[in-house]
Amino acid sequence: MDDERYEYMVLVNDEEQHSLWPTFKDIPPGWRQMGPVGKKEECLAYIEEVWTDITPLSVRKALAAVRADSNKA
Repeated sequence: MDDERYEYMVLVNDEEQHSLWPTFKDIPPGWRQMGPVGKKEECLAYIEEVWTDITPLSVRKALAAVRADSNKA
């Protein structure tokens, strides 16, 4: 959907994964709106700027726990 008539929004889920979503569609369960609403390029630029680590949050937390445990030893 590259039609210039459409506006998009940035969605994020509990794993801090980001998605581009057309504003005319309902936000799917498990996702919430975050960041700009506007042209596709603007929303994609925002995602690129803020989503620097695509590792899901649960994996980042698990890795941090492993590191913390190994520092205790």
